[in-house]
Parts: sequence; C-alpha cells; structure tokens
Amino acid sequence: MNSTVRTITIDREVSSGDFRSAMRHLAGGVSVITVGRGKDVTGMTVTSISSLSVEPPTLIVSINRESSSWPLLKRLGVFGVNILTADQLDIAERFTGKDGLKGADRFAGAEWVTRASGVPLLVGALAAVDCEVEEIVERHSHGIVIGRVRDLQLSTRTAALAYWQGQYVAIDQNEDAVKLAEVSLPAARALRKS
Repeated sequence: MNSTVRTITIDREVSSGDFRSAMRHLAGGVSVITVGRGKDVTGMTVTSISSLSVEPPTLIVSINRESSSWPLLKRLGVFGVNILTADQLDIAERFTGKDGLKGADRFAGAEWVTRASGVPLLVGALAAVDCEVEEIVERHSHGIVIGRVRDLQLSTRTAALAYWQGQYVAIDQNEDAVKLAEVSLPAARALRKS
C-alpha cells in the first residue's frame, strides 16, 4: 500500500488552509451548543467539545467569538451541549446556519426541553448537558469556555454522529463491532468468542 506524506515545515507561518486540512484528520463527535432562553435562543453545530474534569463534572467547548451564540453565552453565562445521534444529521445541518436559518428558527422540527439553566436541550440526543459558564479564556478568533455541568439527561441509544474528512459519519457501537468481527481484528475475535 502506497502512502503519500506531506511535510509542512514550521519555519514559516502555517496557513489556515493547511491547518484546517490537518484538523480534518481528527474525527470529532458532533454536538449542538444551545444558548439563550425563551424566544431569544440560538445555537451552533460544533465538534470542539471535550471533558475537562469528572470531579467536579466540567467540560470545555471552543466557540467562535463572531458567532451569533457568543453574545448570549457571555451575557447569560449558561449553555447546553447536545451530543447528536447518527440519525440527527438534519439537526446538525440546521445548526450550521448553511440554510440561512437563524436564532429560534433553528430549533423548529425537533423536540426541546429546559432544565436548571433554562437553555433548550434536545430530546433524544445521546446526551443533553446543562452547563453554567465557569470561565472563559479568549484567544484569537475563539473563546475557550469551561462549563460546569449542572444537569444532564442520557439516552440509551448507541449510534453517534461524528465528523471526519469534511463529512458526517455514523458510528454505531453494535454495527461497528460486527464489522470488526468480519475483518477479524484481534479485539473483534475476542468479541466473537464471548
């Protein structure tokens, strides 16, 4: 198997295009960040979420400071993280803003609930997490938001939506285990024997 490796030296400024290309190799779970309350709501699709701490339950999300969500997040200090299932691609696309929908219009066509903070949380998401802003670190075009988990709801579903190489990808724990068994990877052989 031939593989082509492209080396990018750091003796010059790394272009945003080269950096974006490199980051496309990093698969990320797809989530929708929701902010606001009542009719003054908006949200965005992101892949930039990571857990920070279990004690206390805390996560990190990176948000573009030019986004429509930024002013509401800064003003209210609360947000929701909705980790999408593989069959919620339409919601992921709606919250990218590509179709021109803004604000509350992005929430149409799905069921939402509110918890402690009042931000909308997606019914049927793999996990819907209600967060309070603990700290914001502003760097370059983005803000690194540290969110303290105040409430959450979990689903029993197993198929997640991921983003890799510029495309959405479904990851299903049950289906992927079968696929691994078919190609006889060592871990899969152990699954078949159990």
